[in-house]
Amino acid sequence: MAEPESTVINTDVKQKDPNKALVIAVTTRAIFNLEEEHKLYLEKGKEEYTRHQQANQDKPLPPGTAFAFIQAVQYVNEKLLESNPAEKDLFDILVLSNNSPESGVRIINSAKHYGLEISKFCFVSDEDSTQYLKSHGVKLFLSADRTDVCNALRRGVSAALVFQQEVQAPSTLLRVVFDGDAVLFSDETDQVFREQGLEGALQYERVMEAVPMGEGPLKAFAMHLGKMRKKFSQEKSPIRTYLVTARSGRDMGIRAIKTLREWGLAIDEAFFMDGAPKGPILAQIQPHIFFDDGLHNIQGAQNMGVPSAWVPSCC
Repeated sequence: MAEPESTVINTDVKQKDPNKALVIAVTTRAIFNLEEEHKLYLEKGKEEYTRHQQANQDKPLPPGTAFAFIQAVQYVNEKLLESNPAEKDLFDILVLSNNSPESGVRIINSAKHYGLEISKFCFVSDEDSTQYLKSHGVKLFLSADRTDVCNALRRGVSAALVFQQEVQAPSTLLRVVFDGDAVLFSDETDQVFREQGLEGALQYERVMEAVPMGEGPLKAFAMHLGKMRKKFSQEKSPIRTYLVTARSGRDMGIRAIKTLREWGLAIDEAFFMDGAPKGPILAQIQPHIFFDDGLHNIQGAQNMGVPSAWVPSCC
C-alpha cells in the first residue's frame, strides 16, 4: 500500500515487514511529555502552538509515560537480532501525530536525540486518525486521548489510554503486566458480577470452569508478545509477562489458568489478588507498562510510579 503523504519514513532505521512485525503505534503525547505544549494549543490555538514547536525544534522533548516501554521493546529487538540476524518477527514502532509535518520536526528530532528506532512518523490532520491504524498493521495503539483509544478499540485494534505521569525507569528487560477480565479476557464475568453480585459471579465461574473465556481487547497483542517470548529460553528471555487480576485464586483462578493454557499463552507469573490493591505487587514487578480496565487500579499503580495504561470498557 502506498504511504500517505503525511507519513515520514525514518531512513536511519531499517524498515520492518508489517505482516510479520508486532507494530506498535504511539501518539506524541504518549511517548513524550507534551503537557505544556498541549496546554498552549488549547489556550492559544494551533498557530501559536506551531510557532512554539518550530522555534524549539532543536530542543528535545522530555520523556513521556510510554517512553521507557518503547526503549524496552527496542532492547528486545536487539536481542532477537543477536539470536538470528535474519529475524523478521520484530517490534516496529510508529508515531502517530495530529501535528503537521512542519511542526512535527521537533518530534522527529527528539526521537533521534534519544536514539529511538521509530520507523515512521505519521502526521495526520483527520479528526479520527485511528483510521490509518489497520493500513499500517498496528497491533497495539497507545494514546493520551480517550476518543482515539475508543475509536481504535471499535476498529478491533488493541488500544489503551496513557496518562502523563512521573515514571521510575525500570530495567531494560521488557516487563508487561495485564489485568484479566475486560483486558486479556472478555468482560463476561464482570457483567455477571454487576448484575448478580459476587455469589452470582462465583456460581457462574463454577458452572463455566471448563469453558475458556472470551477474548479481551488486548488478547491479540498478548498472543503476539507470547510468540516472540517463545523464541528464547525462559532464563535468557528479554520479555517477562504477568497477570495481576482481582480474581481470587481459590474460587476464580482455575478458569483463568485453563483459558491461558487453551490459548497457548504462557505467562511468567500470575497474581490472584482477591480484591486487594494491586499497587504494592506492581511496585515489586516494576513493569514498563500495566494494562487495566479499572481506573482505581490505574490510580493505585500511578501512586507507585508504575507506568499505566487504561483499557476503557465503556467507550
